[in-house]
Amino acid sequence: MRFPRVAIGSALTVGFALGCGGGGYSNPGGPSGTPPATGPGVISIVGQRGAQSFTPNPGSGGVDQAVTWRNNDTVTHRIVVNDSTLDTGDIAPGATSGAINLPMAGANYHCSLHPAMVGAVAAATGAPPPPCTGVYC
Repeated sequence: MRFPRVAIGSALTVGFALGCGGGGYSNPGGPSGTPPATGPGVISIVGQRGAQSFTPNPGSGGVDQAVTWRNNDTVTHRIVVNDSTLDTGDIAPGATSGAINLPMAGANYHCSLHPAMVGAVAAATGAPPPPCTGVYC
């Protein structure tokens, strides 16, 4: 059976956008099948999936507890707190950001290279993260 090229191209474009969440390629297992990082204060970057790009999300840091981001995706990411008070710099696949102390109230953040990737960190275990306001919410 023969289909018009326009219909096939449109179907492939729609299928790709829906199947990939509109983002790029991601590997939830991380580079070479590396399991996601876990532990208190560790947030794993698992791919370009909007609010599901980070695990756990929201994360918890606690007062004066450092938070780190582990890149278990296959592309570079850069975490920035929404109010621009914190920038991890580029985090290569398989790498971990330096330990970062978040503000007392916690923080909402995003990937500056992939702005649809959003997350939050609560200030204390069990406490809700601060309300998110602005363009990244």
